[in-house]
Amino acid sequence: MSLLELFNQGDAVIKLVTALLLAMSVASWVVILWKAWLLRRASRDVGRSTAAFWQSPNVEEARQKVSGFDREALVLPLIAATQVSAAGSLAAAGDRSQQLTRVLRDALHLVIDKLQFGQVLLATVGSTAPFVGLLGTVWGIYHALTGIATAGQITIDKVAGPVGEALIMTAAGLAVAIPAVLGYNIFGRLIGRVEADLEGFARDLRELLTHNSQG
Repeated sequence: MSLLELFNQGDAVIKLVTALLLAMSVASWVVILWKAWLLRRASRDVGRSTAAFWQSPNVEEARQKVSGFDREALVLPLIAATQVSAAGSLAAAGDRSQQLTRVLRDALHLVIDKLQFGQVLLATVGSTAPFVGLLGTVWGIYHALTGIATAGQITIDKVAGPVGEALIMTAAGLAVAIPAVLGYNIFGRLIGRVEADLEGFARDLRELLTHNSQG
């Protein structure tokens, strides 16, 4: 029996569980495909953008070169943050190094949030989908046993069929959870690499601009 047939034959709880698992599966696969595309571009673009920046004669020209490589806008926000002037405010208080540290930290947090988007959904689906499927299984077995008790006759065919149908929900829950868990772990490692590259670039950029302002 397929999950669709189980949905058509099930009661309101089974239909709700099936619909929830389907929605979780669709949502997680949309995030998986989108993040795979995003991180593939990001891993390549960050390296190209930082290389183009350091090969430029000045910051302004570097910014123009980076704009041609940074398709996901991960490096440009860091460069742009260093150009913001807030004279006459507390943001301008302190030496140049402190100002750069603050603006680069804020810009880096925004960029990392962009990379992390969708990770919470994958983690949630991966941790809850098996239990949602288990709920459907328990409910299906309960109704199977109730039906057997009502019939007053226990045979292997009366037990195997309904219980087997209920166990489909457990398999469905695992089928939804496993891709989400794998995607979360794989993307977590890729995000960590990109994040380390961005943090290194931000640190080097701060040192460069601090040295220039002191010179």
